[in-house]
Amino acid sequence: MLAQGWISRSNGRFLANTRLLASTSAVTEASPTQGDDEKKQSRKERAKSKRSKFIGMAKAVDRGQFSVTYQPGGPNGKIFQSKSGLPDLSQDFTVLGIESSCDDTGAAVIRSDGKILGEALASQAEIHEEWGGVVPGLAKDAHENELDRVIELALSNANMTLSEIDAIGVTVGPGLEICLRVGNNKARELAMQYAKPFVGVHHLEAHILMARLENPDLEFPFVSLLVSGGHCQILKCMGIGQYSVIGGTLDDSLGEAFDKTARLLGLPVGGGGGPAVESLAKEGNRTAVPLTIPLLQRKDCDFSYAGLKTNTRRAAERIAMERSVDTPAALPRDDKADIAASFQHIAIRHLEQRLDRAIKLMEGEDIKSLALVGGVAANMELRARMETLCKKYGWTLTVPPPRLCTDQGAMSAWATVERLKLGSSDDPSSQDVYARYPFSLPLEKI
Repeated sequence: MLAQGWISRSNGRFLANTRLLASTSAVTEASPTQGDDEKKQSRKERAKSKRSKFIGMAKAVDRGQFSVTYQPGGPNGKIFQSKSGLPDLSQDFTVLGIESSCDDTGAAVIRSDGKILGEALASQAEIHEEWGGVVPGLAKDAHENELDRVIELALSNANMTLSEIDAIGVTVGPGLEICLRVGNNKARELAMQYAKPFVGVHHLEAHILMARLENPDLEFPFVSLLVSGGHCQILKCMGIGQYSVIGGTLDDSLGEAFDKTARLLGLPVGGGGGPAVESLAKEGNRTAVPLTIPLLQRKDCDFSYAGLKTNTRRAAERIAMERSVDTPAALPRDDKADIAASFQHIAIRHLEQRLDRAIKLMEGEDIKSLALVGGVAANMELRARMETLCKKYGWTLTVPPPRLCTDQGAMSAWATVERLKLGSSDDPSSQDVYARYPFSLPLEKI
């Protein structure tokens, strides 16, 4: 049985209907169905050809293939417009932020000085655990069921009403489109109903800016290592809306690799595969299972976790065979702990090598700060090793508290504050959502 939102696909053969006409020769006519199928196949081939141009290149980077990119400051990144008004910037103002990009429904009220006045979060961990991953349709339904309650709770915790809020922000991409739409529609409705300034928040920028909420002294420019369930990028951060990708993943994200390893070992993934692997890894020997560091011969800052994921699976299956058990999930806890520790060690070692190269590329530039952000930044082993790397080069590391690394409403609210302070707001009557929403700056030359 398939869960709602999971789609089963198969490649079938299309049989053309033909008929012979009474004439001197047989003429084959394509039926309307055949014509439609041929057009569909042609579109697929064109899309495949377009994708093939970017094989071996970092994902989520605009090379002219995206029709929409994020550029709130216009083409030069410096001309911001107020399309729905601004709060009074001469004094502290408050923002309601809404987040529904994936599988958690979040809302928060934040003051422009960075104080979180109230927040609420509805987790969907139990909903998706039995499926081993996020089911978009179920996530959308859960957002629709919980969003009003979460917003009301965040406002109640802040001891405020919607009328007293000065502006509203909401995540509009990247993310699961049907989930983004739930939050966006609600935020647009509220902004228009209460005549509030409105901001469509970029999800990755919101993660990056959480570092500035944690450390008000973190000024642009700085480098950010963004590691999450869907993204893995090193970015040169020049200003709001101005982010240049130094390196990105060619395939899987680090968070995805953690999740797949957790499922391989039969660990509970309702609270996220990353925390499950991290917890088990503390009991293991990180050198017990030999694994290869990805992309050792590639002299750039890109990542690849698909190969490490496969190597980990093969190593686990080999150990399972040696222990005479059917699957890695049936292994003794000690073996699984060694696998988890070895995987985590090499996964972070890959990050260290790429980031080491990125830091060297910044020599000669006025950059000495690293922001470690995204859901995987909550991993304590990763935080410790990034701190060691930064100390080696005399850099300063900023990492948000673990609870602010994962998706929640405060990130959308704070990103809205940052935009509004620059005089930037969006039109709620026309704001759309985007499953893919790359930054507009060109790839950093290496």
